[in-house]
Amino acid sequence: MDAFLAALTLRAGYNAALVAIGAGLLGFAAGLVGNFLFLRKRSLVGDAIAHATLPGVALAFLVMVALGGDGRNLAGLLAGSAATAGIGLLAVDWIARRTRLTEDAAIGAVLSAFFGFGVVLMTVIQTLPRGRQAGLESFLLGSTAGMLYLDALIIAGGGALCVSLALLLRRPMTMVSFDPGYAQSRGIDLRAIDLAMMGLVMAVTVVGLKLVGLVLIVALLIIPPAAARFWTDRSERMLWIAGAIGAASGYVGAALSASAPDLPTGPVIVLLCFALFCVSLLLAPERGLLATALRRRAYARALARRDGLLALASRRNLSQTARRVLLADGLIGANGAATPSGVREAALAARDERRWELARTLRDADPAIAAHDGVSPVEKALTADMIAEIDRRLAEG
Repeated sequence: MDAFLAALTLRAGYNAALVAIGAGLLGFAAGLVGNFLFLRKRSLVGDAIAHATLPGVALAFLVMVALGGDGRNLAGLLAGSAATAGIGLLAVDWIARRTRLTEDAAIGAVLSAFFGFGVVLMTVIQTLPRGRQAGLESFLLGSTAGMLYLDALIIAGGGALCVSLALLLRRPMTMVSFDPGYAQSRGIDLRAIDLAMMGLVMAVTVVGLKLVGLVLIVALLIIPPAAARFWTDRSERMLWIAGAIGAASGYVGAALSASAPDLPTGPVIVLLCFALFCVSLLLAPERGLLATALRRRAYARALARRDGLLALASRRNLSQTARRVLLADGLIGANGAATPSGVREAALAARDERRWELARTLRDADPAIAAHDGVSPVEKALTADMIAEIDRRLAEG
């Protein structure tokens, strides 16, 4: 625990602090960029780009070994991964636009082909007599073990650059994500913005290879915006919430991995991100499962109460559920007879029901009437003028 707290408060060494900051920036950038993918309904494009980086890592290693190096320079490996990721992105775009295949089919084809090619190259690399192949597989699942100061600096700088670009382009990307037709009418080049969005995904993927790995980086792009969606209906707030979830996952995950070197960095970060998703799924105040269950329970109780009051007004038998609710509210006695307050409430409920029946007859197309939930009183849905007209007609009839 002491080691974790030291890493969390940036007291576990300069490199560990830089890695934690870099992971936080990477998570924030992934949350921001993934937010636009989520809204654009193109989340799996990130998966294709991530898997397309593997042959680039392998090819960059082979080129650096052929040039006399040991093949482990992080900048060179990231450059190679960016090159093949870009080719994969363009391949998906070309197949989707120039053939009759849908985008998901293009993603599946590119993902499997590039990843298969990368696995073949990685197998060949393990047989080479030169180069430092050991640890190259960390690009699959992420690892901070043996990370140099320059490596951590590249990740931190890359994460900061991705955040800056995402914030700079957030308005046109938001517009394209929600309403491409309107965005085009405002003079925005849809293809340019889509490619810029995919370019940011590629940048986040490449920067995150060493920390999270290409297999799991897609989770950091998808889970934060999915979790953020439970907390808000506003795109601007969703953007910042997704970034905060990604940043918290990256920062805390890197600190936990630094304090327990046997734990792989990428899976730890993704598991923390998923834990925050589960918290959002359960506890979000509007869309969470708990809030939804409580609303349904409250609605069921209100419906039983109203049905019970209408039954009292018409002298019908009460259902068991209505009896329990009315008894708990003091509207009936133990013998089932209405109390004075129950008589008043029943009369009001009966009048409200007559109002709704007449309102449906007079203004069936009115949205407020069509959306009536069967529980809310007429005063909460209709205007005073409409209620006055309904009461006048009831008095005449």
